[in-house]
Amino acid sequence: MIKILKPDFVFEDERGSLVQLVRDGYKQINVVTSKAGVERGRHYHALNREGFYVVEGAFTVEAKLGEKTEFFNFKKGDMFIIEPNVIHTFEYVEDSVLVAFYDRGVELPDGTKDIIAEGNG
Repeated sequence: MIKILKPDFVFEDERGSLVQLVRDGYKQINVVTSKAGVERGRHYHALNREGFYVVEGAFTVEAKLGEKTEFFNFKKGDMFIIEPNVIHTFEYVEDSVLVAFYDRGVELPDGTKDIIAEGNG
């Protein structure tokens, strides 16, 4: 349901670092900020693979597909992909900043959005 990834490229020296998340394959990129103690998500994407890179913070993701439920803990520097049709809910334990990337984009050509609330499938 969730695939753990590594960035394509990382360079660090005394000046700082550069982290290349991906080279191609994504049409929409967002920056998400969330406060500690909040829940976000509780939805799925029928068409999109949704990736995340954790810039700051920590959270738990509940992933559900059919009768199967898994929990994952993520923190700064982690990167992962959520496959289509996986209901995902984020519980933030720290203030967090994420980069989110979608392979197709949430806004579809017909004006609808590829975001389906849990229970509305």
